[in-house]
Amino acid sequence: MELSTAFTELLGVRHPIVLAPMGGSAGGALAAAVSRGGGLGMLGAGMGDREWLARELPLMAGVEEPWGVGFLSWAADAGAVGKALEYGPRAVMLSFGDPAPFVERVRAAGAVLIIQATDLEEARRAVDLGADVIVAQGTESGGHGARRGRSTLPFVPVVVDLAEPVPVLAAGGIADGRGVAAALALGAAGALIGTRFQATAEALVDASVTEALVRGRGQDTERSRVLDLARGSRWPAKYTALSLGHPYLDRWRGREEELAASAGARQDYRADVAGGAVPPLPVWAGEAVDLVTDLPPAAGLVAALAAQAVEALARAGRR
Repeated sequence: MELSTAFTELLGVRHPIVLAPMGGSAGGALAAAVSRGGGLGMLGAGMGDREWLARELPLMAGVEEPWGVGFLSWAADAGAVGKALEYGPRAVMLSFGDPAPFVERVRAAGAVLIIQATDLEEARRAVDLGADVIVAQGTESGGHGARRGRSTLPFVPVVVDLAEPVPVLAAGGIADGRGVAAALALGAAGALIGTRFQATAEALVDASVTEALVRGRGQDTERSRVLDLARGSRWPAKYTALSLGHPYLDRWRGREEELAASAGARQDYRADVAGGAVPPLPVWAGEAVDLVTDLPPAAGLVAALAAQAVEALARAGRR
């Protein structure tokens, strides 16, 4: 049994499962594997780094199945989006910030426009811009999300009602087929999954990251702006990040304004990274990290998630 939804019909994929375009770690190998497994693989182009795009985009050239690419609206530029479109992605996802500057270029290329929303204001904006698909991101998601967002369970159905008939993908705290089934029960047409796919054989992450994800637990995660400030990141203050525990979270928790004003703290962070006292990058992880227990090939994971979702829905129907 396959789960046919408005999303699978629109994109021409077998399963309503989408790889979150995690900046940097969702490279060509991972996106290709997810697409070949029947989901929608999404390259995590992030800020549109040209060197990264030049390395990862060619890996999609031989992928016959639909695939896509995701950008950060606040940081990417039209040139980067245009370069990605040259490779013929089936979809382009825009997240965090105003997607308007890129909308017409995506449409002109014939790609499906996916816009991620972290609150109702962003969801309404996505509708007004004519998004083909809207992602409703709950605060349980790993990496960046709304400082004052809503959790996935109450947020998704509100966005579904607001956006109808536009298909909605649920994101945040989904790491197995039961989560996919729950997303469908909420009215979503599929699920966008990040943390679970970051712990796969093809993900572009250091072995220390995957080891931390397998060991991690939901209670180990913390949403904060501290690590962005310590790294000197330009992320807008509206979006905080959910990560596993980190020494700088303990050092600066509740002192964000002081950290933001301290050039010395940023120098200390760089020195600690160089000396190996802290990891090169924070370990972004969602609250469902408890469900990450192994490092499977991504294509097999897609099939397993889909089968588990079908089983969960069938079991719920028998009750």
